[in-house]
Formats: sequence, C-alpha cells, structure tokens
Amino acid sequence: MRTDSSPGSLPAREHLPAAGAGTPVLDVVVPVYNEEKDLGPCVRRLHEHLTRTFPYAFRITVADNASTDGTPRVAAGLAADLGTVRSVRLEQKGRGRALRTVWSASDAPVLAYMDVDLSTDLNALLPLVAPLISGHSDLAIGSRLARSSRVVRGAKREFISRTYNLILRGSLQARFSDAQCGFKAIRRDVAQVLLPLVEDTGWFFDTEMLVLAERAGCRIHEVPVDWVDDPDSTVHIVRTATEDLKGVWRVGKALATGSLPLDRLGRPFGDDPRDRELSGVPQGLARQLVGFCVVGALSTLFYLLLYSGFRHFTGSQLANALALLVSAIANTAANRRLTFGVRGRGGAVRHQAQGLVVFGIGLALTSGSLAALGAASADPDHSTELAVLIAANLAATVLRFLLFRAWVFPDAEPTAPARERGLRAEPHLPDPYRAWSDATVRLQPVRHADTDHSRDTR
Repeated sequence: MRTDSSPGSLPAREHLPAAGAGTPVLDVVVPVYNEEKDLGPCVRRLHEHLTRTFPYAFRITVADNASTDGTPRVAAGLAADLGTVRSVRLEQKGRGRALRTVWSASDAPVLAYMDVDLSTDLNALLPLVAPLISGHSDLAIGSRLARSSRVVRGAKREFISRTYNLILRGSLQARFSDAQCGFKAIRRDVAQVLLPLVEDTGWFFDTEMLVLAERAGCRIHEVPVDWVDDPDSTVHIVRTATEDLKGVWRVGKALATGSLPLDRLGRPFGDDPRDRELSGVPQGLARQLVGFCVVGALSTLFYLLLYSGFRHFTGSQLANALALLVSAIANTAANRRLTFGVRGRGGAVRHQAQGLVVFGIGLALTSGSLAALGAASADPDHSTELAVLIAANLAATVLRFLLFRAWVFPDAEPTAPARERGLRAEPHLPDPYRAWSDATVRLQPVRHADTDHSRDTR
C-alpha cells in the first residue's frame, strides 16, 4: 500500500503484498546441528506462538546442516505433524550456508531466523518483522546491547560481545549494535541482492551481511530483546571468535582495497530522500559542509606544519606564502574529490587555477593579518603569530567554501556517485521495490486453527 502524498512530496516504500494464494508472508529458519533433544520442544513452542500471535501466514523451516544424531528424524516428524513446518537437509555444516540455502530458495517476502535454543523472548518476533512488512526497513535485528534490552548472561560472554561490537565499529565503521544475536529478519528482495556477495558460510555470515547492507544504504531496524543465556550452548566461543576476527580482517581488507563491488551496492534499493532532486532544495549541503570541514582541519594542520618548517629558513611573510600555496593545492585536490565528488581528470587544471585565485584571497587575508600584527608589535612571539594566522584562516575558510560551491565546483552533483551506483544499477540487478509496486494483492490476516493458547514460559 502506497501512502497518499501531495505533489512534490517523497514517495513511500511499498507495503509488502502477498505473493500469491497459500504463500506464507514469513519464513522462519531454525538452523540446527545435532539438536535432537531441544529441536522438538523449541519448534513446537515457536509454532504455538506464531499461531497465537502472528496475523499472517507463516512457515517454519528446520535447516539441518549435516547433523549426525537423530535430528533429521525429529525434523521429519515435526514436518509431518505440523502443516506449517518443513525440513531441509544439508550435507555440509555452517549456519551461514544453511541460511543462504534456505533464504535463496524461499518464496516468502520476509525471511527470518532464530537459534534453536530460543534464548530470545518470542514476544520480540512481531516487532522484528513488522517494519519489513510495512516497507519501513530492509533488515531487522535483535539487539542485546540496546539500552532497554534485558539480558541474563555471564560476564565472559558479555565482555566478548561488547568487545566484538567495538572492533566492528572501529574497523568496519559498523553502526548496528549487535551482530551476533541469533534473531534477525530480511526482506526477500533485499536478500536476493545481498546474499550472492556474502562469502562466509559460518558464524560470521550475520556480520558480513549487515556490513554489506549498511554499505548498500539499507535501513536496519533494531529491536531491544529479552535474552537469557543458554548454559548448554554448543557454540565454541574461542573458535567462533577467531573465525569472526578473520572475517573482520577479510572484509576490512576488501573494503580498503576496493575489491568489493561497491558500485553495485550503493543504494540499489532506491526510495532514499537523499537521492531526490527537489526544486529549491540545495543538494548535499550538509554532507559537503562535513567533508569541507574535515579537509579544512587537515589542511590547516598541514599548513601550520609547513609554516613552522619554512619559518626556520625565511621570514614570516614568505613562509606564510609558501605554506599556503602548497596546502592550497592539496586542499583543492582533496575538496574536488572528497567534498564535491568530482571524478576523473576533466577540468582538474581549471579547478586548480580557480583554487589558486581562492588561495590569493586567503593569502591576502593572512598576510594582512600578519602585517597588522607587525604594526601592532615590533617583535611578536611565534605563538602569537600562529594564533593570528588561525583566526585569519577561519575567516578565509568560510569564504573558501562559498567560492568553491558557487564558483569552482558549481556543477558538482553530490548525489551523482550514489545515483550511478544504485539508481542506475546494472541491468542484471533486480529493482526490488519496483517489482513489489506492480503487485495488487495486499497482505491479509490469516485465521489459524484453534490451539491450546498456553502462555510461553522460560
């Protein structure tokens, strides 16, 4: 369902329609390995909860990845007893492999998974998938590290989880708070684009998928959860942590070297207000200001270092001119590439020439400030000179930004790289939201057979 909008307003994402009669809206995958003891009670509890609380058709898929005990027999029995449960057998281990296999083949528009121990309280399941059904978000994750989450677990696991989160934020610039909580959901159209790019087949699968999703401009919804640690968990903490760190290194290296196809990831799902061109609204002003300030701060530091070095061999005016000239060339090149998004060599010479004119204005301001200082004090100390130059450079910086935006780079399109990477995607990439917009059937609540509505207990 598209939200009605007045002319000129931004269109909303599509509410997910049902794909066809009998097709479930939600497919919950439970990956298992040698879980013959816990599988039956956990799946039946999940089935009862969904039947009682979820208003749409659903499916539970048990993904048995190479179990060697009686898990396949238990899974087959559940599929026979419960009509909305199916069993899939894989001959190779790996949680990521199991999720990729089932999600890639599923026909449900919303795909989710949870660990078989059901450590996460099931009351968070509907809030997890609701933003995906409504079209508000692309992925959703349960977070044990959110401020309002209620978590019961040992100090060791708490320390490892928070340390891993800090590593992700520091190395991969991740903004999501909990990569490894076994409680996630994704829209199928988004999964079709992301899954082929995720290499990991084990426990790092979640993290890699979320990092790529952020780079793709997807919206990730976080749900605070109530979570109780499973003391009988078979997860090997040290081995899993080691594999995760290897994955962080691999993805970080790929991002740093450009080996990941980021040109295919930049906002491939569209419907982003930042990609809209509205009359009377300056495009990219906030981002340009941030980029210009970062480049300006680094340029100022570079300039001061150059000035201090030149000052040992010459007078203040010549040292200022030389330092400002070198830093101005570097500043123009950096702003051209990073702030205003101009690629290629076309117009580079002209931009540098115009940048030198801007440099001349800055030189006049700083030189005039030094001349005024010399007139006020016959022999000012070095710290006073630097303070005056910093103040003069601040004034010159404001003027430089205005000249860059209005004169040097007036035709720069801040959103062009994103548009080229995403809105004008390669032909073989799907356009998920457009595909959904052609559907006319909306989600309708499904009435389930009466069951024993006993209250979930831990």
